[in-house]
Amino acid sequence: MQQLAEKPVDTGTCKLCPKFMHTFSILGKKWNGLIIEALLVKNSMRFKDLSASIDGCSDRVLCERLKELEDEKIVTRNTHEGENRIDYSLTERGQELREVMSTVHKWSDKWN
Repeated sequence: MQQLAEKPVDTGTCKLCPKFMHTFSILGKKWNGLIIEALLVKNSMRFKDLSASIDGCSDRVLCERLKELEDEKIVTRNTHEGENRIDYSLTERGQELREVMSTVHKWSDKWN
């Protein structure tokens, strides 16, 4: 994960915090919100089940997004020895997005 400057970035008329910008670069990326939501609902999912729950996302893109979310320590890849099974779940950091996702649900119910 790259180190972010502590000073806000000048975007012309307002200044945005680099940490806020980095967070939105993660959450705003296509499919990431749906991946996080699916894992909040099911706790852990195998790749094929996660893929089936997100319409329109190719397996290649899902694989890329899961890797990116792993790199950000939002998702963890769990290997179950002896069962020859791999699944994905949210880390503590990822679980803390529950309130954020709940607020997004409320907003979308009101405005969409």
